[in-house]
Amino acid sequence: MSAGRLLLVDDDRAFRISTAALLREEGYEVVGAATGAEGVEALKAGRFDLLLLDLRMPGLDGIRIVEALRTWGEGIPILMISGYGTVEAAVEALHAGADDFLTKPVEPDVLSARVAQLLERRPGTASGAEAERPLVGRSPAIAEVLRQIEQVAPTEATVLVTGETGTGKELVARAIHAASVRRSGAFIAVNCAALAEGVLESELFGHVRGAFTGAVKDKVGLFQAADRGTLLLDEIGDVSPGLQQRLLRVLQEREVTRVGDVRPQRVDVRVVAATRRDLREEMEAGRFRDDLFYRLNVFRIALPPLRERAEDVPLLAEHRLSELSALAGRARPAGEALLSPLAMRMLRAYHWPGNVRELFSAIESAWIRSGGARIEGQHLPEEVREAAGGAPGSLGRYRAPETQPDEREAIRRALAEADGVRAKAAELLGMGRTTLWRKMKELGLEEAE
Repeated sequence: MSAGRLLLVDDDRAFRISTAALLREEGYEVVGAATGAEGVEALKAGRFDLLLLDLRMPGLDGIRIVEALRTWGEGIPILMISGYGTVEAAVEALHAGADDFLTKPVEPDVLSARVAQLLERRPGTASGAEAERPLVGRSPAIAEVLRQIEQVAPTEATVLVTGETGTGKELVARAIHAASVRRSGAFIAVNCAALAEGVLESELFGHVRGAFTGAVKDKVGLFQAADRGTLLLDEIGDVSPGLQQRLLRVLQEREVTRVGDVRPQRVDVRVVAATRRDLREEMEAGRFRDDLFYRLNVFRIALPPLRERAEDVPLLAEHRLSELSALAGRARPAGEALLSPLAMRMLRAYHWPGNVRELFSAIESAWIRSGGARIEGQHLPEEVREAAGGAPGSLGRYRAPETQPDEREAIRRALAEADGVRAKAAELLGMGRTTLWRKMKELGLEEAE
């Protein structure tokens, strides 16, 4: 296993390559990013133990990234590195929230020592952009989930988290870990559906040198890496029957045997499993072992889909917009609404098949289209606008009671209110402009823009 997973963000290609090579020689896994934007994407996509960050970069610079991470509540240690070796630069970096500061050129032994020191002080969790993101919502459904987390976290029970894709199963697992006695240990998540069976087996249990082609050195598996911490087995329903048997043995015996080895090794790991599948149906179909299911299903938390807690949509949307504003280094004036009333109605009317993940994606897309200003209806993705066509306050608002089914009359009324401007009428109707133009053609309406 690597000594730690590091993200190196620096626009100086030569420095980035040489520094990454140095750190890899010392056993670290290093991911490089040439711009601040690339670094943010890497933080969103993965988990890191340490961030090495250039102070000055074109576009999104190091200071804005640090400020955004600290606004999120992100606890990843940050080592700021800069060619501007001034007191002012160091003060600026540390004031923003960096943990340490070095100036270029950096002596290899100094860099190694600072990295080691910061990793010793790091939180027990491997970090990512969502590591500390809270479960946002005030609906009864989310309140029940939070109550269950509070109930099970202090125990050592294995937990099974179920729910559709995008509902926040990993957030629940992280919350359980953070509230447990294991919070000072590692939190490691692995997506079982994303890896081929042989690769997943090696990742989970490790392997010894020579176990298979390409196994040039011993590798510690994730069960051992998460010793005294928590391991999330995400999408456990996609694991093959053969691997299910090995997982069952780990849960029963609390020991793992690396691939190619014969000596079992003890592990002390709390397992949280998550799945989008109905494991009882999988059991009945013979695709999931019943003995493993009962080992995992000691305490079950079922996450509701977003469509069943529509009252949380405004809170989630505002939460994501606050994150985006912080990341861009933009202060949000107190009391300012980031979404127009129409945009909010559209968001609440949509059914969100991709759940919270889809909502956050839609909000980020709309935020980009709005230029970071208030989001209006036309900034939202077309599928959201079109789905709101029959929502209260959109198309139905323009239908007269005596002609309720008459779509032609509704469009005419909206066009009249918009002074014939089709783009504005489309927003009022809660549909995309192309959809409005198509309907006008079908209905024989020829109002000019």
